[in-house]
Parts: sequence; structure tokens; C-alpha cells
Amino acid sequence: MFNIRKKIILVDDDAANLESVRNSLADKYDLFTAQSGKKLMQLLEKLIPDLILLNPELSGMDGFGIVEEFKNSIAGIGIPVIVLTENYNPENEAMGICMGAADYIIKPFSRDMLLKRIELHLLVEAQKRELNSYSQDLEAVINYKTKSAIEPQNAVLNTLIGLVESRGIMTDGHIERTQDFLNLFIDLLPSHDMYDEELSTWDTGLFVMSSQLHDIGKISVRDSILMKPGRLNDEEYDEAKKHAVYGMGIIEQIKATMGESEYLKHAKKLAGCHHEKWDGTGYPCALKGGDIPLQGRLMAIVDAYNAITSNRPYRGKMSHQKAVEIIRDNSGTYFDPALAGIFLEHEREFADHMADTE
Repeated sequence: MFNIRKKIILVDDDAANLESVRNSLADKYDLFTAQSGKKLMQLLEKLIPDLILLNPELSGMDGFGIVEEFKNSIAGIGIPVIVLTENYNPENEAMGICMGAADYIIKPFSRDMLLKRIELHLLVEAQKRELNSYSQDLEAVINYKTKSAIEPQNAVLNTLIGLVESRGIMTDGHIERTQDFLNLFIDLLPSHDMYDEELSTWDTGLFVMSSQLHDIGKISVRDSILMKPGRLNDEEYDEAKKHAVYGMGIIEQIKATMGESEYLKHAKKLAGCHHEKWDGTGYPCALKGGDIPLQGRLMAIVDAYNAITSNRPYRGKMSHQKAVEIIRDNSGTYFDPALAGIFLEHEREFADHMADTE
């Protein structure tokens, strides 16, 4: 069987950068170059690449504008764009992601790291295309209550979770534990007559399943920050916080392929709102009180409990009692006081579930 090499376009007007990337990729990919946005569009008339590498510091041009123009074009559908830059700026990074860039790599970078990031994004797009082959009927794909729809959905889900785990972001059973705690929380709510009207409109099984994507935005956060053994400085913390925005953007990309669904609606709210705080001091949108979606308020408690009782690069795990104390102290400030009250009333059940997952 012939191994068809993937095609990559490098958009850059710096000769040294062109040569460096060419040497890094030549033995694995077919590399084409364009020195401007105009040249890129002309090249796209002749070939369809599998991925684009873009230097946003093009002479006399708005590199991020090129990303937006390309991603909004028919040619840009399903083709990831990775930004390569030597001038790191948190605002520019957020702008690039919001305009459609799939990743943001800071120069200088190692050949192995560049190849790995390219491989990961090509894998995501391959899984998306495979998903579409399951059925010609889009309704069958987004109807998650049927077995035939659950399987292709899980193909994408498992790929994305695999990308996160491959970078060491989710450890110590993080995904399974948060799902288990969230499922327990949902089971407790009806006995307290809490948020019954809203919950009656949910498929709670889909909601719990969608929680697997709540931290998916960390794919776009630099490894040096995610793996840092000590506490983050202010600049690093500001970047880490952007994972909520990145997560919503990634889920929007999935929706572009799969269409709207209850599963993805829950996933987007979980990814974007699980760090909002009841008093309005959270991120990314500083939502307050009932303006925070119920999905985010539930996940805020579950995520905090799991984080406190798990190992982190900068500290060891804390006890269940310490987690209870922190959640009690922050009820009505960080956490929905009604939900925090339910957690505190049933904290021994959460302790038992934690023991079962260790």
C-alpha cells in the first residue's frame, strides 16, 4: 500500500525560517511555501493542503487577518492553521485562536515538538473526516440517543481526550473522577427540589458524558506552563486561564463538523464556565450568580473538590476534610451557596466515591 504524504503550506517571508522549517519537515511531509497572504490564496487554487503553518509577522501584512480570511473561506474548512511566532504576546495568542488558529507555537522550538504538534492536529482532522463517513444523514450523527450516533461521537471525543492525555494534562484519573462526582451531584439534586425545572429539560446522561471535555482547551496552553513544577507567575497564570476560551473555540470547531446537539451545548458551557465564580470574580467572562449557567456552577464545585484532593505539579494532594473546609469557606463567594450546601450535607458520600476511584 502506498503511503500518501501529507501536504503542508508554510506562509513566511523570512528566508531563515523557511529553511529551518523545510529541514525539519522534508523527510515526512510535502512542504510548499508562500511569502504572503495573496500567494497563499493563489497556491490554494492549485492544491488543498492538510495543514498550514503561518508566521503572523509577515512584512507589511496582518498575519492574523490572513488566518481569519482563510478560516472563513470555503478552502479553509477542515484545514488546521498553526501559528509560528517568536514574539509571544498573550493578547495576540488569544486573537489568533479566536480567528481560527488551531495552535500557537513559540520560536525557537525543537524539531520533535513541531512534528508532534503537527501530527496531533492532523489526527484530529482525520477523525473528523472519519466521523462524517459513518452516515450521509447528519441527523443520524447528531442524534446522540441512538447507538449509531454515540459511536462516531465517541470517536472524536476519545481522540480529543487522547490529545490532552498525551501531553500529561489530565492525570490521576481526573476525567473519571470528575464524571463520577458530577453524576453523584446530579443524583442528589432531585431530593432537595433544586433546579428541577431546568434539569427536567436535560438528558443528564449526556450532560455527565460531556464533562469529559471541560478542560479540552488546555490543548492550546503551552507545555511549559501546564507542566511547571512550581506556582505560576502572573503572566503564566493569565495564559493558563485562557484554556476556558480555547475550550469553547475547540467545541465550536467540532460543531462545525457535527452540527448542533445537546451534548455539545453542555460541553461548551462546561468548558467556558467552570471557572466563573458566584461573586463575579471568576473567568473568562466574570459572570455573577444565576448568570453563570447551571452546568458551570455544578462543575465548579466538582472540579475544585477533585483538584484539591489530587496531586498537582506544584503540591501534593490534600485531604477530603481540607476540601470540605475550602468549599464551605467559599460558599456564596466562589460557589453557588445552594449547591455548596448540598455538597456539604452529603460530603461523606463524596468521600466514599473518592475512595472507590483511588
